[in-house]
Amino acid sequence: MNRREFGAGLATAAAWPPVGWAQQAERVWRIGVLAAGEENDPAQKRRLSTFTQTLTDLGWTEGRNVQMDLRWAGGDINRMRALAQEYVSLQPDILVTDSTPSTIAVQRETRTIPILFVNVSDPVASSIVARLDRPSGNITGFANSEATLGGKWLELLSEIAPGLKRAAIMFNPDTAPASTHIPSLETAARSLKVEPIIRPVHSEVEIEKAIIALGREPGGGLVVSPDAFMVAHRTSIILAAARNNVPAVYSQSPFARDGGLLSYGVDQVDTWRRTATYVDRILRGAKPGDLPVQFPAKYEMVVNLKTAKALGLMVPQSILVRADEVIE
Repeated sequence: MNRREFGAGLATAAAWPPVGWAQQAERVWRIGVLAAGEENDPAQKRRLSTFTQTLTDLGWTEGRNVQMDLRWAGGDINRMRALAQEYVSLQPDILVTDSTPSTIAVQRETRTIPILFVNVSDPVASSIVARLDRPSGNITGFANSEATLGGKWLELLSEIAPGLKRAAIMFNPDTAPASTHIPSLETAARSLKVEPIIRPVHSEVEIEKAIIALGREPGGGLVVSPDAFMVAHRTSIILAAARNNVPAVYSQSPFARDGGLLSYGVDQVDTWRRTATYVDRILRGAKPGDLPVQFPAKYEMVVNLKTAKALGLMVPQSILVRADEVIE
């Protein structure tokens, strides 16, 4: 693992420096970031680059008053658990966790080190916090979606693929509490007269089988839930959907930019920018438990016309005028 690369060149270390720092005039705060995705993922690097740049703008400079340590989990829940133990043993001043399972893993290891989570679907249902307005304890953060998005994704899929008859929501139950979005998806399915299919998967083999099954007959469609595992395997999902002529809607923009049909979800760059402001407040003395859990402020829609053409779909004007980005 290359632990020297952080976003736009921010250095990381395998362990905290033992002395030196205490000799400097200004205290050096130690920030750990447990990133759920892959180290070589450009989208992940862009988000973290925004995070570090925002911290710099707020007065936190690597090597002067902050020391960053970044680890990548690659969507692997076992690695998340191992990294959680490693991080807590290093005793940083704050831990930033990306995804529901990495947050739960870190929370199990410490109730004293401040934890700031990002991309947790339902922090109350996941028992990460007891309440949103005043989470209490050593944790707060940023939720990554609203429960009603399940229905929104299905509506968009039906709009761009009007022949839709059945649609599967695909997720890994180990890394995503998909139940957050299932009720609204099922409600929308009844209204749209679409058969909803709940499709948990745990491996690339199961991903392939699920998409092949959808493509066996006309009218199959796919909804890919917000999930670190899904993001880590997005190339396989996109290719399988293309091979089997299955229209799919995704929760994050990198899917559409990498060849997926349509994405609608949280603007992750904006979320990581806002996350840096919470880090700033905590390092300046705020208690995590006094800071309310935040919900997304910006959503983005990306549509890939090349993929639509390959699937034989005509993207309606109603989607084009709402899209933040159109890939031609």
